[in-house]
Amino acid sequence: MALLEADVALPVVKTFIDAVRAKVVGQEFDKSLTPGQTLVRIISDELTALMSEGVRPLNLRAQPPVVILLAGLQGAGKTTSAAKLAKWLKENERKKVLLASTDVYRPAAILQLERLATQLEIGFYPSDPQKSAVVLAREALAEAQRSLFDVLIVDTAGRLHVDEEMMVEIREISAAVAPTETLFVVDSMAGQDAVNAARAFGQALNLTGVVLTKTDGDARGGAALSVRQITGQPILFMGTGEKTEALEAFQAERVASRILGMGDVLALVENVTRNVDREQAEKLARKLKKGKDFDLEDLHDQLQQVEKMGGLSALMDKLPAQLANKAAAAPQANDKEIKRQIAVIRSMTPGERRYPKTIDASRKRRIAAGSGVHVSEVNRLLKNYLQMQRMMKTMSKGGGLRRLMGAFGGGTPKF
Repeated sequence: MALLEADVALPVVKTFIDAVRAKVVGQEFDKSLTPGQTLVRIISDELTALMSEGVRPLNLRAQPPVVILLAGLQGAGKTTSAAKLAKWLKENERKKVLLASTDVYRPAAILQLERLATQLEIGFYPSDPQKSAVVLAREALAEAQRSLFDVLIVDTAGRLHVDEEMMVEIREISAAVAPTETLFVVDSMAGQDAVNAARAFGQALNLTGVVLTKTDGDARGGAALSVRQITGQPILFMGTGEKTEALEAFQAERVASRILGMGDVLALVENVTRNVDREQAEKLARKLKKGKDFDLEDLHDQLQQVEKMGGLSALMDKLPAQLANKAAAAPQANDKEIKRQIAVIRSMTPGERRYPKTIDASRKRRIAAGSGVHVSEVNRLLKNYLQMQRMMKTMSKGGGLRRLMGAFGGGTPKF
């Protein structure tokens, strides 16, 4: 059920369960674990082993320019993935990259890629939508050779796997540029349709890897297992958000735990490490240690940190299912509420933020009008702030973490 709920294709589920059954029947289990715990561990290990098989870095050792061809269904995120990949190669591999679009059916896609390339300061080949996609691919390759680019990334038009004419075109593009890497870009939320697409593209092209996009969404990533099984090719990258830096090398353990509803705590920790302002956090810790109160300015900074990490929904998506459900039940557990509370705090004067006790009824009315909310919203923010302040006081005292964990067990915190 966990696999089906995660949108793993039924034939893949059956094959996987048969493989696990053959492995576990008759096996002795650790006495410190129950049979159920042992089974979950074995399933997790099997999922991880299956999806990590063949995972490798991009092949960049070929004669420059190394050509990377991106293919996939409409709306899978190829254009954004092309820009993300270019940025990743520029920053991690120190490569000079040229981006080119052959999507003559959607001129907006060419413009989108050009703008992304300009924003990232990456080379872009200006495609003429009047020319055929194959001609554009050849011209882009010639430009990459002439200007000594290390890598050429060719973005192609999104195509339906049932459109034979379009599948013929992408085969011709592939023949024209002889790519070192042909990456199948698939939406992690595509569900069962990902299987048919993977099969069709796998037959049409010599795929060498997969890019899994939109893994920050609600889907549990079952498409990863399905596509890995059907194409027989490793997943090399996963897109983890809309920003151009939101591309990571594929980590099978994370996706396996998400498929089984165990969350992605490791990714959450990395997200916090990457985005939280440590200097600001240490400053707040020092302030609390001196016995000073946690004020609304501090709360504003904390809410901004949550936004920086992609919002509450992105954070909860990485929690194990049980904790995520608990957190989602909190009255303020949504991103709109976070934005609203930031707006309310910004409508206050610096003095009111530092000394919330000075906020009387008339000030509340002014703050509500300034932030476009009802006075009840201001009252709710102040009530939540007082709870947060008490929590911070608990943390700043000796043994505070232990008491705080006890508070978490007794109910869902507001923030």
